[in-house]
Amino acid sequence: MPFQYRRILNRTIWLRVHVYLALIFGPLFALIGSTGSLSLYREEIDALLNPELVIEQPEGQPLSLDKILLQVRKAHPNRHGAWTLEMPNTENGVITAWFDKPKESVDEFYAPLMVAVHPYTGHVISSRFWGRTLTTWVSDLHTQLNKGAGGRNAVAVLALLLFVSAASGLYLWWPGLGALSRAFRIRQNSGLMRFMMDSHRLLGLLTAGPLLLLAFTGFHLAYPSLLENLTASGGMGHGDEGPNIRSTAVPNDRPINIAEAVLVARGLFPSSEVRRITTPVGELGTYRINLRQKHELNQHHPFTTVWVDRWSGQIRGVNNPNQFSIGQTFTTWQWPLHTGEALGRSARPLWFMLGLMPLTLWISGFSYWLFRKGLIRDRPLALKQSIGRTCTWLGSSVRRCGRRLIDRLRPTLNVALYRTRAYFEHLSK
Repeated sequence: MPFQYRRILNRTIWLRVHVYLALIFGPLFALIGSTGSLSLYREEIDALLNPELVIEQPEGQPLSLDKILLQVRKAHPNRHGAWTLEMPNTENGVITAWFDKPKESVDEFYAPLMVAVHPYTGHVISSRFWGRTLTTWVSDLHTQLNKGAGGRNAVAVLALLLFVSAASGLYLWWPGLGALSRAFRIRQNSGLMRFMMDSHRLLGLLTAGPLLLLAFTGFHLAYPSLLENLTASGGMGHGDEGPNIRSTAVPNDRPINIAEAVLVARGLFPSSEVRRITTPVGELGTYRINLRQKHELNQHHPFTTVWVDRWSGQIRGVNNPNQFSIGQTFTTWQWPLHTGEALGRSARPLWFMLGLMPLTLWISGFSYWLFRKGLIRDRPLALKQSIGRTCTWLGSSVRRCGRRLIDRLRPTLNVALYRTRAYFEHLSK
């Protein structure tokens, strides 16, 4: 009896923990998850809203990176310091030049300047600040609630609470071996509330593992130094620039250019893909070349890095993921696991749906809690009737949202249709 009493007590405590976490923090879990899902498609959404960022018909060979940087410096002659050139992810993408600390946003937590450059003409298409576009604002909402360092701390705490919520839900789901078969049942003729709760349990079971993974990796992405200290992998966290490697050569009147620095770096990794190049600052600065090897999980921020001396052209430092320790490898996996890049681009729809699960679970769980408190009623309708009414309501809501979205995107769609028609007319000639 004492053992059974303790077991019931423990289960009651965990049920209260699970319910109160959902009531108090559930909307924030849903907000973080939903904005994370949208951030997976940040580049595609940005290109949809800004069609000029898509190169429709690439012609000839791209300009050299030295010419690209020259055009960027001409457009921003008063910005002195390092520029980072990020290569496009697709053939129709633009080169993005990043300037970390512009004077307009130097006091903000993270607001670099983003300069979009046409890779074939060198034309500067746009100059925008991070956080002042829709997609980057959504990304900041996901990572820091648009509140800077304090918001990032809050997101880290929310990640811990989400971990506890998912773990407690998994514990509460376990019915024991004797009733295990009934734990997967969804009752079809017991009303909408019972259907929602059964769906809540089943969806919670199916997504508990991935949600625990997202909460764990999200916490360490908010506090990268904590995991780096635990795994002895300093400078390996997402967003870290790595060690501050300086030039040791004597300055001369013939510094190497970007093309030569890239050629030297790729000599160590001939089959790699160039992703980012950061220019040197001052006489002791070096080129930092970020490459991506075929086996690397991290597509946007790979960890293959070569530092090249700007005066002598010699290699001053190398980061090779093939030689990382277990701790370093574990640390560098946090970002691709959190974003789903570890599973390839084809897994993005799955990770997108996973990000919506906190919202789905909160709606179903909160609705059932209101029903149990007598705040809403549930008629004993058959499942078919319940789903039919729900789908009718959802359909009307989607149509209303769709009409509003089309009205807002109508100018963009008109431009796209005009360009498509002009393209086919050109082909017919």
